[in-house]
Amino acid sequence: MARRWWALVFFILLGTVASAQDAAPTPSVIHLASEDWEDYTAADGHGLGWDVLRKVFEPAGVKLDIRTEPYTRSVGLAQRGEVDACVGSYHEETSDLLYPRWNFDTDHIYALGLASNPAPSPETLGNYRLAWVRGYDYQNYLPNVKSYNEVIRRTGILSMLTHNRADYYIDAQTEVDYVVGRARDPSQFRKTHIAELPLYLCFANTQQARTLMALYDRRMDQLVKSGELKPIFEKWKQPYPFVSTDHD
Repeated sequence: MARRWWALVFFILLGTVASAQDAAPTPSVIHLASEDWEDYTAADGHGLGWDVLRKVFEPAGVKLDIRTEPYTRSVGLAQRGEVDACVGSYHEETSDLLYPRWNFDTDHIYALGLASNPAPSPETLGNYRLAWVRGYDYQNYLPNVKSYNEVIRRTGILSMLTHNRADYYIDAQTEVDYVVGRARDPSQFRKTHIAELPLYLCFANTQQARTLMALYDRRMDQLVKSGELKPIFEKWKQPYPFVSTDHD
């Protein structure tokens, strides 16, 4: 009888500890790492991405602490638990990080090439030599990719294209526009839309990050239903990526 009583006490205490862990208080700060994407997640804190994430977290009492790093390093920081999440990942891109139900935006993916070349399509991408920034892993998300080269930085992209070292450069619309904007003759190049890829926060596998991820999904449920994010996308003149029935 005594053994049963102690066993009952043990399981009650175990359940109390588990409940306490489940009810862990929400942190007052979320530590985020992101690449410096102009007008999106800029190092000085301005941009569409930061505006969306501030709208998600700050009304819930959680301030953003941003850290600017190259994308691959941002992922590594989250994997080591040095930040709560990295910004701008594609879904299930990294197996040891946690992905929420909600994306916070969608990447509009374009192929940049010489205007004299035929316009590519998702079906014909496999016929061309492609290039993109290291760590973006577009081969996992675009169909028929066979030949590709990963570059460390975007500064040499226009030279690669004009000197026939690649047929097309693949990147998000804002980054393609940034590259073309630095060309002496932008009319020499043409961009072609090829895909839409949802963008996520990828959370560290820690108790604090899991708590923040749960908060993130709850807030996104509310914000998409209410339409409160629409003015942010209108401000930055970007397409609104959500409809009210998403994730119901």
